[in-house]
Amino acid sequence: MRKIIYSFLSLVLFLFIILTLLLSTIGIETDKFNKLIIDKALFTKNISLKLNTIKFKINIKKVSLFLETLSPQIEYREVSLPVQSIKVYIDFTSLLKSDPKIKKTTIILEELDIVQLNKLSKIIKPSNFKSLLNNKIEKGKLISEIEIFFTDKGDLKNFIAKGTVKDLKVNLFEGLNFSKGNFSFFSDKSDILIKNIFGNIEDINISDGDVKLNLENGIKVTSNFNSKINLNEKLLKKYSKFLGRYQFFNSVKVLKADFKNNLSINLDNTYKVNNFSYDISGEIIEGKLEFYNPIKNDVVVEEIKEVYFSNLQISTNFQPNKIYLNGKGKYSFDNLDFLKIDFENEIKNKQLNLIINLDYGKSLELNIINYKKPKKTVANLSLNLKKERDNIIIDRFSFKDGKNLISINDLKLKKNKFSSFKKIEVFTENNDFSIQNEKKIFIKGDKLDASNLSKFITEKKGKNNFKNINNTIEIEFNTIKVPLSEKLQNFKLIGEIKNGQFIKISSKGDFGGNNFLDISMKKDKNSGKKYLEIYSDLTRPLLAEYSFFSGLSGGNLLYTSVIDKSITNSKLKIENFKVINAPGVIKLLALADLKGLADLAEGEGLSFDSLEIDLEKNKDFLKLNEILALGPSMSVLMEGYQDGNGLTSLRGTLVPAKTLNKMISKIPVIGGIVVPKEAGEGLFGISFKMKGPKGNIKTTINPIRTLTPRFIQKIIDKNKETK
Repeated sequence: MRKIIYSFLSLVLFLFIILTLLLSTIGIETDKFNKLIIDKALFTKNISLKLNTIKFKINIKKVSLFLETLSPQIEYREVSLPVQSIKVYIDFTSLLKSDPKIKKTTIILEELDIVQLNKLSKIIKPSNFKSLLNNKIEKGKLISEIEIFFTDKGDLKNFIAKGTVKDLKVNLFEGLNFSKGNFSFFSDKSDILIKNIFGNIEDINISDGDVKLNLENGIKVTSNFNSKINLNEKLLKKYSKFLGRYQFFNSVKVLKADFKNNLSINLDNTYKVNNFSYDISGEIIEGKLEFYNPIKNDVVVEEIKEVYFSNLQISTNFQPNKIYLNGKGKYSFDNLDFLKIDFENEIKNKQLNLIINLDYGKSLELNIINYKKPKKTVANLSLNLKKERDNIIIDRFSFKDGKNLISINDLKLKKNKFSSFKKIEVFTENNDFSIQNEKKIFIKGDKLDASNLSKFITEKKGKNNFKNINNTIEIEFNTIKVPLSEKLQNFKLIGEIKNGQFIKISSKGDFGGNNFLDISMKKDKNSGKKYLEIYSDLTRPLLAEYSFFSGLSGGNLLYTSVIDKSITNSKLKIENFKVINAPGVIKLLALADLKGLADLAEGEGLSFDSLEIDLEKNKDFLKLNEILALGPSMSVLMEGYQDGNGLTSLRGTLVPAKTLNKMISKIPVIGGIVVPKEAGEGLFGISFKMKGPKGNIKTTINPIRTLTPRFIQKIIDKNKETK
């Protein structure tokens, strides 16, 4: 009995195995489920389905029964779908109840190429996605399958689409392609996942990329991928077609980098971007920026055309209203000497926040305090800056070069004009002072190098950059270094500034040796005119920057000026001085064949009792109404002008003093008066002209026998004053 039972069970087991193998491989052909498959397997309207042979099979791994048909003819909206096979999984228990129900349908598509994708796009509603399929995808192969899941009631529960894309080529923009693209994908009702993305965007290598699309409440795209970039100037010109509107990109000439990228995009149902966030982190191995306008000014004396980066670690974040960038590495202006740089930059709602710290090796000059940084030294510069529209706030600025230090706190500019500041500190070899701006501007220090200050003040400037400054001011310095190495001690000034200009000054300083400097200014409230007066027992420090006064030595100075809006009328008087080795004077005397006076000018110098200048300045035009110099050796009367282009034109009369003495002694009858033999018998003096641009003034002379009544009258008046 046992043998019979054992044999029977063995037979049953054998038959079960044979049946299982048959069902799992060949299957059993049937037509009982044709209507079920046609009506419910695809759960889609507007579809036409013609089935070939249907076989009943079993999935051993999942222990489930399914129906399979190969190469069915499926049309959707008159477009043929290239389907390899359809598998329909039946609920086993429903078969026992003679009410078969579909649990899942699996559709395996044929491998598709780009031509077939274009045909399939006809069934898609007009959209950006359809435009992408029709116009952008140039090449590619798609291997995919779709799984459709049903509820117990036969309603759609979910679907899964999965597969791979190979050798994809997409025209991103004209002339810019994504090529050799390969990835796998997985999607259901709520999500689309694209993994293992590899490809190239020109010379940008994309690897290990993932993209996830969440289809709930619009479309949310998240992506992670690595990129290797190796771009030269030629390739960058190509990219400029697409990124040219970003001015910064136009400056990039070389870029070699490894980046990790994280992207998040929110789109609506029409594929319009509502929001995005793009993070980049990695290393710029090699980079080069070229400035459209090279950097060169009064401070940066060496022209800077380009900047190089090396081993620069960066992290960035791009959002619709925010751009964040920070970096740490090395930079160079010449691609030779690389120095450290550390920066953090954020642009949010059109407001710029910049923090930068770097070592600086180029030369710098601050002529206003006579500071020069040599090229060989390495200084440290740090800056905290905010910019919003036309407003700039420098929270902190620090420049340190060895023992030299310049720092600024809370400096505000509006339309590139100074608005306010809190504190400025300067410590260099020849400077030690601070500037504080609270209830008043207070400048105080041990020393100030003002060797170039007069030059800075007299240089032609454009707009008044201090227009927004209105405050009282106090200045105290123990020592001020002025031109020609003179020192002004115990200098004190009180005054008032309005719209960036002094309207009131009262100051005093001591040159030593009982020599003083006094400056005063006041403004008439009714007329608005400003009256300036400068008296100095030393002349040279105040006139050193004026080439006209080259060679002047000794004397005292009185300068008065009336400033009426854009017109300034001034008088300058200098007494008891010498002119020593002045090129212009020597040349004039040589041309006039006054050798004795020329030798004197080159030697111990020409002595003068007085010099008076009457001048008028209107914008860039300087009119010299009169220049009168009287001395024991010679006297000169001149007039002329200097225009905005630097053209100088002077004309005048020079007469040796011996001639003048004889002439004056015989007035009103003039006769028999001769100048020294060196000048020529019977001549009263020399008429001359000086004209030309700066550095190229030409002098011409003409001996004269008759002096102008104006010249004679000036000499007579002058002699009356001295008696």
